[in-house]
Amino acid sequence: MATFLYKMGRLAFRRRHFVALIWVALLTLAGVGAASAPAAGSSSFSIPGTEAQKTFDLLEQRFPGMSADGATARVVFEAPDGEKMSDAANKAAVKNTVRELGDGSEVVSVTDPYKTKSLSKDGSIAYAQVSYKVPGMELEDSSKDALKEAAQDARDTGLTVEIGGDALQAVPETGATEIIGIAVAAVVLVITFGSLVAAGLPLLTALIGVGIGVSTITALASTLDLGTTTSTLAMMIGLAVGIDYALFIVSRYRAELAEGRAREEAAGRAVGTAGSAVVFAGLTVVIALVGLAVVNIPMLTKMGVAAAGTVAVAVLIALTMIPALLGYAGKKVRPAGQKSRLLGGGRAAKKAAAKGAKAAKAAKGAGAAEVAGAARSANAADTAEPKANMGTRWARFVVRRPLAVLLLGVVGLGVAAVPVSSLEMGLPDDGSQPTSTTQRRAYDLLSEGFGPGFNGPLMVVSDAKGSADPKADANEVADKIKDLDGVVSVSPARFNKAGDTAMITVIPDSKPSSVKTEDLVHEIRDAGGAVKADTDSNVLVTGTTAMNIDFSQKLNDALVPYLALVVGLAFLLLIVVFRSILVPLKAALGFLLSVLAALGAVVAVFQWGWLSGLMGVEETGPIMSMMPIFMVGVVFGLAMDYEVFLVTRMREAHVHGESPDQTIVTGFQHGARVVTAAAVIMMAVFSGFIGSSESMVKMIGFGLAVAVFFDAFIVRMAIVPAVLALLGKRAWWLPKWLDRALPNVDVEGEGLRAMDERRDVDPDEDKDRELARV
Repeated sequence: MATFLYKMGRLAFRRRHFVALIWVALLTLAGVGAASAPAAGSSSFSIPGTEAQKTFDLLEQRFPGMSADGATARVVFEAPDGEKMSDAANKAAVKNTVRELGDGSEVVSVTDPYKTKSLSKDGSIAYAQVSYKVPGMELEDSSKDALKEAAQDARDTGLTVEIGGDALQAVPETGATEIIGIAVAAVVLVITFGSLVAAGLPLLTALIGVGIGVSTITALASTLDLGTTTSTLAMMIGLAVGIDYALFIVSRYRAELAEGRAREEAAGRAVGTAGSAVVFAGLTVVIALVGLAVVNIPMLTKMGVAAAGTVAVAVLIALTMIPALLGYAGKKVRPAGQKSRLLGGGRAAKKAAAKGAKAAKAAKGAGAAEVAGAARSANAADTAEPKANMGTRWARFVVRRPLAVLLLGVVGLGVAAVPVSSLEMGLPDDGSQPTSTTQRRAYDLLSEGFGPGFNGPLMVVSDAKGSADPKADANEVADKIKDLDGVVSVSPARFNKAGDTAMITVIPDSKPSSVKTEDLVHEIRDAGGAVKADTDSNVLVTGTTAMNIDFSQKLNDALVPYLALVVGLAFLLLIVVFRSILVPLKAALGFLLSVLAALGAVVAVFQWGWLSGLMGVEETGPIMSMMPIFMVGVVFGLAMDYEVFLVTRMREAHVHGESPDQTIVTGFQHGARVVTAAAVIMMAVFSGFIGSSESMVKMIGFGLAVAVFFDAFIVRMAIVPAVLALLGKRAWWLPKWLDRALPNVDVEGEGLRAMDERRDVDPDEDKDRELARV
């Protein structure tokens, strides 16, 4: 592989105009497609195989025209202090608002709170429910404006009016922190490379890759039913890996220049060596993201595949466009250790020249012996070993005290993972919205007037199609539910036109995301089993709350199979890359430590409330159900990035005959600075999404940023070298039969070394090949 990528890098360097034109054309094509595509609506939320989804599908068949997936709005009214909603003036204002709400072309129905008796016990709060034909994200602006205007008209009469539900659902905003994250990445790149041009290349290519990926997702969003969160996730991961992959190749290119290679040759070797690591690191991320399909939740599958596509684009751009841009940059990208003049790179050269001139002047009056001594001193200074960098010093420290470093790292991550023991999972509702939103205020008013469970009603369906007496069966179901603990009220059964299916609304006494509500759903289903044994009716539970509960359960059930699939495939891939059993095993175990510690940090902030004000978390509560499985997938892919980039250098040193301890030092000497920069950049990009108005995006951004910190700086920088130092040569052990069976992908560039040896034997070979090409 190294030889193939070496040739690709040189070709891209030479044919840079053609390569740049292709990528610009792809970006333009994707942009035009996104601009001309119809606006995407909200992604349909379905959970195949669950009872809640089956019940939802049944309702669409038995109750045609009810627009089960349509948007809803709960317009909540509160009377001024000392007044009641039954007062004549307040009643007239509500009646007028209900008439206004019913005039919209997309409105299916509006309930009158005085007819449906939707008033609180103390008479101070009432609500009207508006049902629409289309989902919230597909509502026309005119319908949303009419809803807001009707509420404002009621406010003008002195009432407090808030709007809950999903009718006013908006596209999440990320805020200025995303731009700050990119700015931090730019600063880190400038510090790392000491050159504005070299720093700009990874940013430019990452933005082009993300532009292509996100534009393609936008163009296909309506056709493939992709939600807004899909493009946000793709942007988040695409930016992070795009910058990192380009960073590794540009860094290797500068290292090759420092060894005296010509620029085209350096570009080829950078792609052949660092590019091989990029390919396999990208493969681990793609495997982790595409593997989300095993959960069998369409929304999650689409998010994973879209993000994986963006990662694949980032890999291809790093392998082709980076060497092409290096060709354009020419001498503006300097060898490693040199800075541009703008950043003070010319000062060292000026000082050296001044010292040389001073020494020459002093030597004019000196004798031959003194001149010879000065010359010997100068030669000794020139050949002195350069000062060890921070990575080298740290690696030597770890090699001297591997056991202490290992224990400290493991114990530290173990402490960070302690909050996971109290992990509670659920899906966000209006109760997790900021208190500044009308949705949150409506949620609080309904909880105050009707109880916390009113915001999460359960829909119980009695399917009595084969029953002799459907009404008696439905009444028996209602009676059994009334006897359960935690039930506030049970509505009368409402039958369809055929009279064979009934809907019963159950109001719990606990909030939708509580464990008590989840237990009640299971109790109702158990009671339904007893009803089915006595009658011919099936009792099913659905509704948003039941959907969330089933969603969480399905994710929990899929976590172990998903972990086994993703880690198993990546483990096999890393065996091929490192030709070792223990190195991939150590990588997988280190990942488990980092992901558990990161989940612990998420629980501490979003569930316990630690530093919640700093993170902009206004309401603590259960952790989003998809967070554990999502973090397992994404963090595993990113963790393997650092493992591949850092340990590949160690593998190179091992293949070239260095001792076990020296391979660790060599790996850190060349890779620690770059891996550190890459981790800081990833953390900056992910942290930029903490400013999002969407709680799910905020939680994902924080979780990934913390996970990168734990994995890069504790697992890869401390635990990994400590384990390798303890294992010694055993770290690279591989059974001979497996060594013969595995393909030789040549990540460490042995093919390039053999090519150098052939050139030493026949130095005219390259010239002949070049003449033939011309």
